[in-house]
Amino acid sequence: MTKPRVHILALGGTIATRPDSTGAMQMGLGADDLVAAVPLLETLAEIEAETVSRVGSHSLSFDQIHALAARIRGLEADGVIVTQGTDTLEETSFLLDLLLDVDVPVIVTAAMRNPSLTSPDGAGNLLAAVRVASDPWVRRSARTLGVLAVMLDEVYAAADVLKVHPTRVNAFAATQTGPLAALVEDRVVPLSLPVRDAVVAARRTIAGASGKAAPVALFWMSLDDDAALMSMLLAASDRAGYRGAVIAAMGGGHVSERSVENIHRLARAMPTVIAPRAGAGGPMLRHTYGGPSAEIELRRAGLIWGGRLHPLKARVLLETCLRAGLDRPAITDLFDAFG
Repeated sequence: MTKPRVHILALGGTIATRPDSTGAMQMGLGADDLVAAVPLLETLAEIEAETVSRVGSHSLSFDQIHALAARIRGLEADGVIVTQGTDTLEETSFLLDLLLDVDVPVIVTAAMRNPSLTSPDGAGNLLAAVRVASDPWVRRSARTLGVLAVMLDEVYAAADVLKVHPTRVNAFAATQTGPLAALVEDRVVPLSLPVRDAVVAARRTIAGASGKAAPVALFWMSLDDDAALMSMLLAASDRAGYRGAVIAAMGGGHVSERSVENIHRLARAMPTVIAPRAGAGGPMLRHTYGGPSAEIELRRAGLIWGGRLHPLKARVLLETCLRAGLDRPAITDLFDAFG
C-alpha cells in the first residue's frame, strides 16, 4: 500500500531548541533535525521536511501565518504538519483554520518539554501528528475536521483548543468539547466530529483576506477597572494604529460600571468584540441581566458579541475580518454564528 506524502513545515519553538554554552535553550534545530530524531516516521509516510523559520511562537506575526497558509495551499501533499512553539498555538491553528480550504489533513503540533530534558515530548508529538495525518479516517474526514492540533496523544479542533497551563506537559485541552480523537498504541481512535458551521461561514466570507495587517487591541476586564487605557487609545493619534478591539469581559458578558462610558466610546470608534474572560470560553449570555454594564445594554450600544470564542481567538477572527475589509454588520454576523 502506498504511503501518504506528508510535508512537515518547521517554524521553531521549544520543539526546535538546543542548549547554548550557558545551558539556556535557543532556537537552532530545523525540520530535518526533527525528522531525524523520529526514525519511525518513515514507516508511516513519505516525509518531506522544510524549515520555514527558527523563532519562538511568541514572536510570530499574522503576516507570517498568512504566508504559511499560502505555502500550504501550494503544496502537493497528502497531509501537512506544522511544528511551532506552544505560546500561540491556540491562535495560529485557528487562523490557519480560517484561511485554509483544503482536502488534506493540516495538523499543528509542538512540545512543552525541550530536547535537553529527560523526557521531552516533541518527538512523540511529531510522531503522533504524522500518524494522525496518515490515518484513513482523518484523511477521509479532513474537510469536516478542519485544521487540527495534536498534543500528548490527543487530537483537537483548532477552533476549540486552548493552552490551559503555562508549563505542564498536559498543557492543552478543548474545555468545551473535548478531543476529537485519541491515539492508542498505533491507532487513531475517533471520538467526535466538530461543529464547524461558524468556521466554514467565516472562511467563505473572508476568503482571500490579503489586505494589510489590521491591529486589534485586547483589553482584559478586572475588578474595579475604569478602562482608562481605552480612553488613552482613543486620544492617541490615529488611535495608536488600532482598527478594532476585543474586550475580555467578566461572567456572561459583563464589565464594571466605571468602564461603561469608555467602552461605549470605543465601540463607536471601531468594531469592538466582547468575549468571555473565563478560561473555558463561552457561550455568553445575551438577554438575562439589565443595567448599563451587562449584556442587554452592551449589545444595544453596538458591542459585538463573541459567542463561545475565547478572547484570543476572537482577536484572531476580528483581525482577519478587518484585513478582509468587512464592515461592522458583516463582522457582527460572523461572530453571531459562534453562539
